Amino acid sequence: MDLSVNIAGIRLQNPIMPASGTFDFGEQYSKIEGFDIRRLGAVVTKATTVKPRDGNASRRLIETPSGMINFIGLANVGLAEVIKTKLPHLLQMTSCPVIVNIAGNTVEEYEELAQVLGKVPGVAALEVNISCPNVKSGGVAFGQDSVLAAEVVAATRNATDLPLIVKLTPNVASCLPVGLAVIKAGADALSLVNTFKARARIRNGPHKGEWIEGGLSGPCIRPLALRHVADLAKGLAVNQICTPIIGMGGISCLDDVLDFIESGAVAVQIGTANFIKPLLMMELIDQLANWLAENRFASFQDYLDKIRPCD
Repeated sequence: MDLSVNIAGIRLQNPIMPASGTFDFGEQYSKIEGFDIRRLGAVVTKATTVKPRDGNASRRLIETPSGMINFIGLANVGLAEVIKTKLPHLLQMTSCPVIVNIAGNTVEEYEELAQVLGKVPGVAALEVNISCPNVKSGGVAFGQDSVLAAEVVAATRNATDLPLIVKLTPNVASCLPVGLAVIKAGADALSLVNTFKARARIRNGPHKGEWIEGGLSGPCIRPLALRHVADLAKGLAVNQICTPIIGMGGISCLDDVLDFIESGAVAVQIGTANFIKPLLMMELIDQLANWLAENRFASFQDYLDKIRPCD
């Protein structure tokens, strides 16, 4: 079964890929028996910032009913080390497209990341995380303001010829205004949703009674994520814009994948579920192929053509 799909000029052998922040650069998963990184549609890396970041010092994760709150703080080794060690190792492990997620606190940081990574052989695209706070505007997330979001994407677009996938925050009434703004500024594709702002109290252990605030992910956000994807897809269709959408948010089985595709996405990212079931992406690739065959589709693209509002 041909599962391939084209996103922003990049051919993916299937529509299944990890969500940034849950896969690092693939080292841990490559050691798991039965996991073959070469089978993924693409690899989306952990967020990269210009300078190394230690992340938050306090407790970083807490489980919630049907979900998880993370307060990692974009911990990463920084741009120089990513280029020196992380990317070469990843590119040796797989031939599938490598998409580097980038994050910054100023427009200039995004511009620098795009300019440098755009010259690194093997990088197929950049996923621009605009959920970061703009330190020059009092901490307002770039992705919550259409003007700020467009400014980031325009600067990034001017800095590189690589395809740009802009990752949208769900912490807005509607993703459509920001989506339209970043497409106009040069986005080639959109990915959504990032995590929802949330808060929970630690119930036991040495940190009992403390509160943790961060990003909520997992099955509990899936209905909300599907609504954001569907509303964005409908809004783009009304405006006769066919920019591809990559959907994510609580996916844990094939039915979830199909729900996102039929809501307007052309590919999906798997995040929190990887922690629970590390072989899930391998299983989803096989299950999708079997489902398409059982339902008499000639290919994944054939399935897309029958449900999408536009090419």
